[in-house]
Amino acid sequence: MSTPSNTELKERERTAWASVASGWKRRDELLKQGAAPVTERMLELAGISAGHRVLDIASGLGEPAIPAARLVGPGGQVFGTDLVEEMLVYAREKAAAAGVTNIEFMCVDGETLDFEGAHFDAATCRWGLMFMPEPEACLKLLHGVMKENARFATATWSAPEKNPFVGLLMQTLGNYMELPKPPPGTPGIFSLADPDRLRGLLESAGFSDVELEEMEINVLEVADGKAYWEAMSDLAAPVMTLVRQLDDETREVFIADVIAAADALKQGDTLCMRGTTWLAAASR
Repeated sequence: MSTPSNTELKERERTAWASVASGWKRRDELLKQGAAPVTERMLELAGISAGHRVLDIASGLGEPAIPAARLVGPGGQVFGTDLVEEMLVYAREKAAAAGVTNIEFMCVDGETLDFEGAHFDAATCRWGLMFMPEPEACLKLLHGVMKENARFATATWSAPEKNPFVGLLMQTLGNYMELPKPPPGTPGIFSLADPDRLRGLLESAGFSDVELEEMEINVLEVADGKAYWEAMSDLAAPVMTLVRQLDDETREVFIADVIAAADALKQGDTLCMRGTTWLAAASR
């Protein structure tokens, strides 16, 4: 089997995430709740304050771009970019509904950022870098558009075994099909789980004072296994691409197994599906 080109990989990602854009809108409050500690810490690490011009890459439904816009205030400006226009449609709606006007969302490939001059005081990218075929290209371009001593903060998921929120889904799916084993460096949810690789990418792009820390969060807090499956079927674009390859009968059995496995983890009145993310910050 031939190795997909970067163009093909990007189109695969764009198509997958476009297919779940409406699901992400439905689950926006659930996602914001789970990701809140990460968003807050990223904004701290990026040193965002009033009057700043901020670039947020892979904004999705507007996180952490919208919280950043509130921080910079009317004297500042936030630019949010994403590869998937279907996601940004909802981001613009959400910003408008919240009365956040100092923000602009643009459908832009993170690996082809095209801003003139070095005029950003800070930049962020939450759980987007690992889905890029050439994250180093994005980071080098980002480095070039940031002011001297500006701060960049990013989040990428840690090792699979530390992320049962998606690991449970993948492990169960492995009982029903042979899961693809992408070559090293292929974009995906765990492609930047290695902290040494993440640090190396930042340093090779020209960033300095690189700091890494791990954070464990309740990614999803739901009622039970059924609610977990429903949420993940709305959110987990790469996994759902594989699930759709199962025939109808097998898929129903698989779903029942996922629900049972998740219910077995329930403690008390809710089911908390945990995850661990790397937080990396660096200076221009």
